[in-house]
Amino acid sequence: MVGRTLGLYLSKRFLFAISAVFACLFGVVFLIDFVEMLRRTSGLPEISTLFVAWLTLLRAPAVGEQMLPFVVLAGAMFAFISLSRRLELVIARAAGVSVWQFLAPPVLIVLGLGIASVTLYNPMSARFTERADKIETEIFRAGRLQTDTSLWLRQRSIDGQAILRAEHSSDAGMKLAVVTAFVYDPNGVFVERVEAASANLQPGFWDMKDARVTAPEEAPLAVGSYLLATNLTAEQVIQSFVAPDAISFWNLPAVTRRTELAGLDSNRYWLRYQSLLARPLLLVAMVLIAASFSLRFFRIGGVVRMLAGGALAGFVLYVVTKLVGDLGGAGLLSAPFAAWSPAVIGSLLGTLVLLHQEDG
Repeated sequence: MVGRTLGLYLSKRFLFAISAVFACLFGVVFLIDFVEMLRRTSGLPEISTLFVAWLTLLRAPAVGEQMLPFVVLAGAMFAFISLSRRLELVIARAAGVSVWQFLAPPVLIVLGLGIASVTLYNPMSARFTERADKIETEIFRAGRLQTDTSLWLRQRSIDGQAILRAEHSSDAGMKLAVVTAFVYDPNGVFVERVEAASANLQPGFWDMKDARVTAPEEAPLAVGSYLLATNLTAEQVIQSFVAPDAISFWNLPAVTRRTELAGLDSNRYWLRYQSLLARPLLLVAMVLIAASFSLRFFRIGGVVRMLAGGALAGFVLYVVTKLVGDLGGAGLLSAPFAAWSPAVIGSLLGTLVLLHQEDG
């Protein structure tokens, strides 16, 4: 292992680089979002600039969490290039310190940062995001918790399964408007289609008003009220409309289990949980990729090419992570594979390049 003095020095330089990059990017994101929020609230004279700044600050941690891998990549490249420019890595190698020895402090640091970001930063970010969403709802929708996007909901009950589609929702999903329900029996055979102007969640059933029931080989039937059995609770319906990013790491397993018991699709929650577990390894992969493009002797030249190569490699890893994550969220890949494969492959490729560069 690298000596204590050199290890502490490398750790301080690495932490400073990551902190500086994070502060700069966080500030840029805050300013952009602040200007956008000022534009959106320009027609609301009762909303002060200070309040908009506070609301923007509540929204910023979620964006900071998403850009953390790029912060580690950019910070690591900045630290390694700085050490190379000042010939400190050259001196360390001349003293017999290998690349694996002076990579140990950065790797340990990002492992600690990854664990802290999952166990501490993520719950704080989720809490702030939830609070910001509630405030935005009150400001822009005047207390009417209504969304204008189509919503899909799958449920299971004693009568079988049903898939519901609604054009609008209100009261946090408790009331649906322009609803279509596809009803199946316990064996999965299609029974009927129900179209209703609205649906209200009651204990144990949906009360669908002004409904039109269409069954195979039967004439459509108009009814004033159609009762559709459900085992969903108010909490489960609300959670079905909540994005996984707005749920704390510690609450994700319980939410996933309740969603599965309700017969709802839990892939996105399970994928989010596995992605958070894999984050420390993903940050390690970013450090290894940065080292692969940043440990060249500074005076040889090609610094711009090194930076471009590292940025391109990080972007490719990000695209692969998103692509595999979308496949996992759609159920085409298992959640553990979709969450862990980019981090594992990135770490292995970074290690392979370093082995080739350092050990031939």
